[in-house]
Amino acid sequence: MFASISSLQPHLLSLLRIVSSLVLFSYGTQKILHFPAAERVPDVGSLSWSAGLLELVLGFLVLIGFQTRAAAFVLSGLMAFAYFIGHASKSLYPAQNGGVAAILFCFVFLYIVAAGAGPFSVDALTKRKQATA
Repeated sequence: MFASISSLQPHLLSLLRIVSSLVLFSYGTQKILHFPAAERVPDVGSLSWSAGLLELVLGFLVLIGFQTRAAAFVLSGLMAFAYFIGHASKSLYPAQNGGVAAILFCFVFLYIVAAGAGPFSVDALTKRKQATA
């Protein structure tokens, strides 16, 4: 049973990459493009706005699977900073300090750095085209 499930691993990696980056990308669209509308948006040039710009641009790159490892590496670091700057000082426990999403994003993107983009990505398409050329 697990052997047949293991054959899905590359496809599930792509799905993990797509879903997690789409969620992070939506934070960037809210902070930078004000979509969907939010009660409070960060001031242009602020730390939160800069994080939103990275979430928007690099989140999109990871979403489509282009330069995935580099973009995911920066996003993993961004989420680590977000956790320690915005959450860790409130409490030791993520469930109490509101940092659950930041810590999960940090480690999901760190995994993507190591695992790559998966088969449903621009990176994989580029690699296939280079192999046939």
